[in-house]
Amino acid sequence: MDELACFAPDMLALGASGYGPEKSEQIMNMAKEDMSVGTSWNILRLETVESLMYLWRLTGNTTYQDWGWDIFQAFEKNFRVEFGYVGLRDVNTGEKGNMMQSFFLAETLKYLYLLFSPPSVISFEDWVFNTEAHPLRIAPVNGNKGIGTPVRPFGRKQGKPE
Repeated sequence: MDELACFAPDMLALGASGYGPEKSEQIMNMAKEDMSVGTSWNILRLETVESLMYLWRLTGNTTYQDWGWDIFQAFEKNFRVEFGYVGLRDVNTGEKGNMMQSFFLAETLKYLYLLFSPPSVISFEDWVFNTEAHPLRIAPVNGNKGIGTPVRPFGRKQGKPE
């Protein structure tokens, strides 16, 4: 599976709601069939930890934080070098690359930080992220707090299941 496909959980979590259980099961089965491991490299991309952060914020389920901690510990154990972090050319052999991608610091670590921060650090009621993980404040319109009523997928508030 290409690392960019790791954003798929966010598409499901942030997408349309109101499907019946049979439709949700059908979508998840399609995802299982269509997604498979196709590469053996890891360049410390952000999509997995980004998805974990959003899923934790939407559900309040600390399992997502546990998985994020496991990922961070794997970064420390397998990707850390004297002056930073490098990707692995092959995760099976542990062969390291020779470059730290800028998105690791700018995006991957930012989403890990947010995964372990209270939702009030950057409220999804007031902020959105661009594709480079930069937070952008939602601009007020006509004296309102924001553009409109924030959408809460699945009827949940940030960090707390209803």
